[in-house]
Amino acid sequence: MKIAVTGSTGLIGTALVASLRADGHEVVRLVRRAARSADEIAWDPVRQTIDAGKLNGCGAVVHLAGAGIGDRRWSEAYQRELRDSRVLGTATLAEALTTLDAPPAVLVSGSAIGFYGYTDGRRVDESAPPGDGFLSGLCVAWEEAASPAEEAGIRTVFTRTGLVVARGGGAWGKLFPLFRAGLGGRLGSGDQYWSFIALHDEVAALRHVIDTEELTGPVNLTAPEPVTNREVTAAMGRVLHRPTPFPVPAAALRLAVGGLAEDIVGSQRVIPTRLLESGFTFAFPTVDEAVRAAL
Repeated sequence: MKIAVTGSTGLIGTALVASLRADGHEVVRLVRRAARSADEIAWDPVRQTIDAGKLNGCGAVVHLAGAGIGDRRWSEAYQRELRDSRVLGTATLAEALTTLDAPPAVLVSGSAIGFYGYTDGRRVDESAPPGDGFLSGLCVAWEEAASPAEEAGIRTVFTRTGLVVARGGGAWGKLFPLFRAGLGGRLGSGDQYWSFIALHDEVAALRHVIDTEELTGPVNLTAPEPVTNREVTAAMGRVLHRPTPFPVPAAALRLAVGGLAEDIVGSQRVIPTRLLESGFTFAFPTVDEAVRAAL
């Protein structure tokens, strides 16, 4: 199958492209510069331009592009960049797909469990409404921007991803050095829930969504059983063979991981009901397994 991918140089996109190509799929990457090869398509998500004709013949489009949540402090200007990179980019791509002579069968549009806001100890799945706060509002607008593709009859799936356990980026990528140095520890009480997913399972779930025709709308990409920060801390200590005796103040975490601290300090207990019901099997369902897989 010919599959187009945005955000192909990010943590998830890099792993997804490698997986697809390893299995013989033809992957074309949308890049924010002039295309330099036949497997690239030029686009500018903020200026809302795209070389749409080159998307003809794609059986699937996976949209993962967006400014990094943890790349900078969340100033008002960067919050606008976070929103514009997602909302304008999604709208540009969705509208372009409606103009194709041969549109894709499916658009997999990335989203996040930030949609639900902070849930504390309450378990939520795809049936839950949006929460409050910046991230929730961002996710709602992000998903709504794909409506042109949905209205055109393209199967559209919103993959609401949790905290990806990987060394190469995201929240966990920034936590690994802290724990390796013996500076890791629980955050406050440690009772806040983290809804995680191993990078391997994230990629496998994206591919499952592409191939599973009955899946439409929101699909949570998180491990089956979220764990508390206290349990994550213990798992990191076990796997890395490091002590974790001291709590980490939230202020120190914000200095270390920037905007990602809002996700890490908050509590989200998100369950992947639709993914499980569709027959997906996790390779690394527990936090210990996910951390070992990242290493």
